[in-house]
Amino acid sequence: MTLTLRERIADEIRRSGQIPFSRYMELCLYEPELGYYSCPREQFGKAGDFYTSSDVHAVFGRLLARQFEEMWRALGSPARIDLLELGPGRGLFARDVLDWSAKRFPEFSRALRYTLAEQSSHLRGRLEQRLAEHVAARVCTVLDSVSALSPIVPAEAGPTLSAKVAEGGAPTSANDNFIPGASFPQQPRDRLSRHLLAGWEPGTDLIVFANEFFDALPVDVIDHRGALRVSLQDDRFVESFVAPSAAELEFLDRYSVHPDEGERVEVCPAALDWIDRIAGLFASRRGFAVLIDYGYTREEQLAGRHRDTTMSYRQHIASASPYKAPGQQDITAHVNFTALRARAEQRRLMPLALLTQSQFLIGIGEETAFADAFQDCRLPQERAKVALQLKHLISPGGMGEIFQVLLLSHDVAQEDAAGLAGLKLAR
Repeated sequence: MTLTLRERIADEIRRSGQIPFSRYMELCLYEPELGYYSCPREQFGKAGDFYTSSDVHAVFGRLLARQFEEMWRALGSPARIDLLELGPGRGLFARDVLDWSAKRFPEFSRALRYTLAEQSSHLRGRLEQRLAEHVAARVCTVLDSVSALSPIVPAEAGPTLSAKVAEGGAPTSANDNFIPGASFPQQPRDRLSRHLLAGWEPGTDLIVFANEFFDALPVDVIDHRGALRVSLQDDRFVESFVAPSAAELEFLDRYSVHPDEGERVEVCPAALDWIDRIAGLFASRRGFAVLIDYGYTREEQLAGRHRDTTMSYRQHIASASPYKAPGQQDITAHVNFTALRARAEQRRLMPLALLTQSQFLIGIGEETAFADAFQDCRLPQERAKVALQLKHLISPGGMGEIFQVLLLSHDVAQEDAAGLAGLKLAR
């Protein structure tokens, strides 16, 4: 008999005892065939549960294509550059970047090789269908893992925070091929050659892009009463609390705040692990990373904001509880950019700027008066509609101030990196 996800989680709790919230969130989102991102359902756009910037208008991908082309030139216009997108969803962004680059930046387009890493098998199928022309032309590759692309974190990085937690006996996934919170299954080493044959060449300059990727990583929740655990009571999921681990307290001391009475904050070691993984990708490469998400800094938390940011969404409406309908609703938490930036710097990725999406996109688009947005408009009413969509992407009342952009570089001359259009309003 096939278990439902609720039954699967309840069975684990009965067998192993109470579980951290991060484990609950991991099962809800990524459990094979049952998790929110693992089962064949519509998560994106009007028919789903949330919008991304690429759902609003193609101008998002077009502006980023312009920025990627500028990054390519900052690297000396190499004959080959790899672009890796983490968690590409339906592939709208990739399609917009590839199509617009071919149309507006032919030299960059000829150098570009686009890799999409997506765990969900049903989303991989949609990606290959949507990008079939580019896949057939060997310009685009869809993978289920980045592990083979970056199998080793630099040795000087030392143990990750989540590794320290594991050493303390924290529960790990029942799936041995799954890195808790990593979003992609690890691949056996004998698959490395297949990934390389798919188009990944060591030493090639690289751009890593992630939009609304880090917010979907499982988090642990620290309440003023302790670290949250999920238990069972009368077949219902209930909350209990244990003393925070040394690693969790270290995270709060370094990057966050300790919650006051009635407050909660999140700890996300998986985000630090992913910065390590991205740093590993740049071990023998030059390039840039562009990380976009809704999030906060430690300074904002010290000012009393962005505490208890874990949310659940279904059909564009906030859910009352993450314990309702496991696998049928999205669970997300805002991103701690102080932690990402500090970890990146520690791993020799140079933080260029942390700025709002509004500042970033305006910096890229102002020179051309956002011509990328209006290129296909023929009628005044079409221009009016696009203007509203663009406003939603860049205005404080829309996505412009909610989303933050962390720009990183590796082995790029400071004067070359500083000239990027996306950084204009950060200076």
